[in-house]
Amino acid sequence: MLESHRGWDPGAIELGRQLAQAYGAPFFASTTTRLLIDLNRSIGNQQLFSELTRGLARELRLAIVASHYRPYRDAVEGEIARLVSAGVHVVHVASHSFTPVMKGVARRADVAWLYDPRRARERDLSRRWRTALAKRCPDLLLRRNVPYRGRSDGLAALLRTRFADADYAGIELEVNQRFVAHAGAPWDTLRRHLVHSLAEALQAEAVHDASR
Repeated sequence: MLESHRGWDPGAIELGRQLAQAYGAPFFASTTTRLLIDLNRSIGNQQLFSELTRGLARELRLAIVASHYRPYRDAVEGEIARLVSAGVHVVHVASHSFTPVMKGVARRADVAWLYDPRRARERDLSRRWRTALAKRCPDLLLRRNVPYRGRSDGLAALLRTRFADADYAGIELEVNQRFVAHAGAPWDTLRRHLVHSLAEALQAEAVHDASR
């Protein structure tokens, strides 16, 4: 189970670290498996604990929250709050990957962006990033808000309730795990294009803002 898509997101840390290094941005990652506790779910969500840990005694579940969940969440939330209070317009990219086939059904996406369509900055930045990557990689199938909805429960959804659209944009980047499985040049190339296409999207956003 640990080696399956249920246990972890292959390639997510590698891509996230490369994005952070390219922009000199803070990088937060955890190797806690969601079979223990899902760090991207809110307290009270039925998927916070897996079927392996949901039935544990309350004191054990609280210990897991204290040892694994809170340190990661507090670090991310605290850094974003610090940046926003300093006047920084934060772009929070959460790196994820998804299994190519779920319950026998192939997922028709290579790269996807999850965001809240009601928040203009997230919506526009995701569209610009997608457009920039499409120019670089015209053969890729690029989607928005699949295989999951950007408004679903998660850390970005929580942070949207705390920070205004202009101050915070939370985008969950989803990459098909087939690239990670094959590894080699295609995976290296995709990561490189994701980094550079984000730069183009951010530059386009800056130009758009300056022209207002």
